[in-house]
Amino acid sequence: MITKETFTRIASRYGTPAYVYEEKIFRDRIRRLIASIAYPNTSILYAAKANTNPVIAGIAREEGLGVDVVSCEEIALMLTPKVGFQPRQILYTASNITDEEMIFAAKKGVLLNIDSLSRLSKFGNSYPGERVCVRINPNVGAGHHDHCITGGPESKFGIWYSETDEIKRIAKRFNLCIIGIHQHIGSGILDVEKFLLAMDVLLAVAPEFPNLEFIDFGGGLGVPYKPEDKSLDVERLGREMSNRFRKFCDTYGKKLLLVIEPGRWFVAECGHLLGRVNTIKRNPDGRIFVGLDTGMGHLIRPAMYGSYHPIVNISNLYGEAKENYDIGGPYCESGDIFARERKIPLIREGDLLSIEIAGAYGYSMSSNYNLRRRPIEVLVTPNNEILIIRKRETTASLIEGGM
Repeated sequence: MITKETFTRIASRYGTPAYVYEEKIFRDRIRRLIASIAYPNTSILYAAKANTNPVIAGIAREEGLGVDVVSCEEIALMLTPKVGFQPRQILYTASNITDEEMIFAAKKGVLLNIDSLSRLSKFGNSYPGERVCVRINPNVGAGHHDHCITGGPESKFGIWYSETDEIKRIAKRFNLCIIGIHQHIGSGILDVEKFLLAMDVLLAVAPEFPNLEFIDFGGGLGVPYKPEDKSLDVERLGREMSNRFRKFCDTYGKKLLLVIEPGRWFVAECGHLLGRVNTIKRNPDGRIFVGLDTGMGHLIRPAMYGSYHPIVNISNLYGEAKENYDIGGPYCESGDIFARERKIPLIREGDLLSIEIAGAYGYSMSSNYNLRRRPIEVLVTPNNEILIIRKRETTASLIEGGM
């Protein structure tokens, strides 16, 4: 774990706000999940949307992962020499894409994972005889927030599980070879049973497709943000998935590739968002507001989802005096709040605070709202080296980019 001294050194040397990632935790999470799955023919993809920093993605590749992408820009990044993925290691999970995006991915040699009947027809018309994957909506959804549930009747994602006949009709018309089927039911899942239920639904559909090479059960593995949250039992999940898939393959008559694609589970707990306290004010009702130099434009999850992130006062780690604080940022929005009535050791102006479990959907969902600059990103290596992996934006670059 990063020490107080290292956090303080980063803030002193590079300023705040700053995203800080612990390389050891990231690599450990990857290795733990790999070790949990006994089925030998397994491919684990890194869901790049969780954190698209090129160095983070490059570490995932070094650890033997492939990559799941959701945009052409992510494809282009993953194929750069700095990141180093090959087209065969990339799955493009396409949702409501344009013809131009489809053509871009196909020209790059990236396998498309298609989630609508109309797009499957368009793909077949443009690329008859090609290999393709289809995304199935298994009528099972789960997640930490309604906006993160990606399966079930209210989800925009996937082809309904009962429409396999239409999928096969389109495939036959254009001589498409469906080599993979895929699902992703949601994000932030801590319940093994929910994941296994969706797996069973997809396995029930799979025999409809005789030419499969792989089945992708998606990601969405959750991490415990709140103190009362229980960690996902990935060892049990790995055992259960392996057993189910092995039995299915025996019946199917072919040893298929088992694919999963976590993002958050790998990278969330390795990330910290550092901010400096610049304002403290007490309202007449006694409510104490703590103002930071970072806010919703850097980490939007609390404002968008009501998400809980632990907050640590690095400058007063073990202070006995605690108060309830409302902690927010500098954005001109009432929703620019990280926490309400959070009990934390005494906070003073100038203190350094760390918003924890911020490695996933932090920088990757950040923006220049209010025309504010996005933070620097640094990596702390296992040897406690501090590496800049993305420079802080400048006011000049924001102004020039908008002209």
